[in-house]
Amino acid sequence: MIFAFMQIFNFVTIFGSRTAEQCGASKFLGILPTWYQYLDFDNACNISIDLTKNPGDLWLIGFAIIDILLRVAGLIAIGFVMYGGFRYVTSQGEPENLKAARNSIINALIGVAITVLATSVVGFIAGKF
Repeated sequence: MIFAFMQIFNFVTIFGSRTAEQCGASKFLGILPTWYQYLDFDNACNISIDLTKNPGDLWLIGFAIIDILLRVAGLIAIGFVMYGGFRYVTSQGEPENLKAARNSIINALIGVAITVLATSVVGFIAGKF
């Protein structure tokens, strides 16, 4: 049954438009998508952007760029979590340094949560667009 489902899925994708993943587009460092992530490809894996016929492609490119920027912000926030952890370990028990390191970690974790949520929302909207 699973094999039959896979064959039907492959049949539909062969005669429909293809996605960037199906055409072998790789992500930078496995995290950052490409600018053409949400665009459709033809069967030969070529992108045909004609903004006069389909102005919605400009929105999809914009969503992909926003997705890239949000993921970069998430990576920076994870870097700040590590920096706060380093400050926490090297604070030598001083209350002021401990409080500053703890605040840095909490703020960075809030930033990570916001970027994950925002990236999910952008991906959902772009997928439905």
